[in-house]
Amino acid sequence: MKNYLIIGASSGIGEALTQKLLDKGHYVYGTYCNHPIEAPSENASYHHLDVVSESPDLSFIPTELDGLVYCPGSINLKPFGKIKPADFKADFELQVVGAITVMQAALKALKSGEGASVVFFSTVAVQMGFNFHTQVATSKGAIEGLTKSLAAELAPKVRVNCIAPSLTDTPLAAKLLSSEDKKQANAQRHPLRKIGQAADIANMAAFLLSEEAAWMSGQILHVDGGMSTLRV
Repeated sequence: MKNYLIIGASSGIGEALTQKLLDKGHYVYGTYCNHPIEAPSENASYHHLDVVSESPDLSFIPTELDGLVYCPGSINLKPFGKIKPADFKADFELQVVGAITVMQAALKALKSGEGASVVFFSTVAVQMGFNFHTQVATSKGAIEGLTKSLAAELAPKVRVNCIAPSLTDTPLAAKLLSSEDKKQANAQRHPLRKIGQAADIANMAAFLLSEEAAWMSGQILHVDGGMSTLRV
């Protein structure tokens, strides 16, 4: 049994990943902010956490962690001229500074484990460049830089990787997939002609946490229905 900290475990990818880890017999320390949730098994515990706090309280985690996954994010698509500097700052606080402060708070426990793994999330928009994506791509671009820098600094003790999905059917993307027509239109933009599901991304995250990925670090994995590389 291994100990995993999942930041944002109450919905979407975090919820799917939590269940997958529990099914494998691991222990999950999950956090939530806006969506309280009851622990689904005796191997899980859930704690409220404000990730934009300068000093996140992780007093509930064990002295040794085998992995950390940072799930909080936002998808705000607007023309660049209509985005206020405060909007960029809010995104950066949530998606980048939050990840940094949580990592710093959990670092001792991660280093105390054997072969700990950290997983962050980016977006296909960082590589591709899409209209109206400057706000999310700016923050996620920083996450990709953070991933590679931390992977170098923490090697060989802790592995750090990042998943860059395309649009995934989660509560975070609800406004973009609010009707069957929108789902079909977005599905057709992908070479695989379908929208990603939370389980698709959770499967990759679980792999990166596992010993099967023991020789992987500093990687940006594109789990995006072929969006970033294929033209069909």
